[in-house]
Amino acid sequence: MTFNTFLKTRLAAYVLPTIALVVLLIAWEAASRLMQVPTFILPAPTDVWAAAQAYSTTVWRNSIHTLTTTMIGFLLGLLLGVFLGFLIGYSRLAYVVLYPLLVGFNTIPKVALVPLLAIWFGIGAVPAVITAFTLAFFPIVVNVAAGLATVEPEMQDVLRSLGASPWEVFQKVGFPHSLPYLFASLKVAISQAFIGSVISETVASNRGIGYVIVTASSSFNVPLAFVAILALAAMGILLYGCFALIEQRTIHWAR
Repeated sequence: MTFNTFLKTRLAAYVLPTIALVVLLIAWEAASRLMQVPTFILPAPTDVWAAAQAYSTTVWRNSIHTLTTTMIGFLLGLLLGVFLGFLIGYSRLAYVVLYPLLVGFNTIPKVALVPLLAIWFGIGAVPAVITAFTLAFFPIVVNVAAGLATVEPEMQDVLRSLGASPWEVFQKVGFPHSLPYLFASLKVAISQAFIGSVISETVASNRGIGYVIVTASSSFNVPLAFVAILALAAMGILLYGCFALIEQRTIHWAR
């Protein structure tokens, strides 16, 4: 088996990233020890591992909180995003009226909204859910609308000529054609939702991974901050992989 052939196998997708991660950790550890970098500036991987063992309960509890708020905001964004995406994709009036408003809202830095959300809803999970929602729904809207807009008119004309109703045209052509775009947006939206939750937790929360990062940084406990960041990355990778697996099983015909 040649190397190019190996790259195309499923095994390569697991082996090569693992090797790259191991090499990165070894280089990181060696550089930290040889250059004698203080732990409060850049901890070595062994320091991060020690912190993970010492603060495992704290990180786990706050990770569950962040995951919960992220998923609630993401699911709300999914519902509204799919609805608006289909509405904008099928209605010229909705596109003209709503799309500029959505673009304008999306350009607002969400970190600027968090203090206002804290005033309106108080410190806690609600601002995190809303921030996750505001970052998640826009990619879904755009991709679903794009999927519907790129449906070939000939396919719709053929179905209409055969007596298909608008709902049947949507069911047979529009919805299946938008699925690849929808799943592509979900993998982006879940990452954006995590970003929204953590942004809110750093400002308007007393729980969550964002709160742990701010608290650890303020006390110069940088290893704990790294543990929290790695926990956040692990959750993001896990959810991304779940959506990728569902996509592979659901719309394998689109590959």
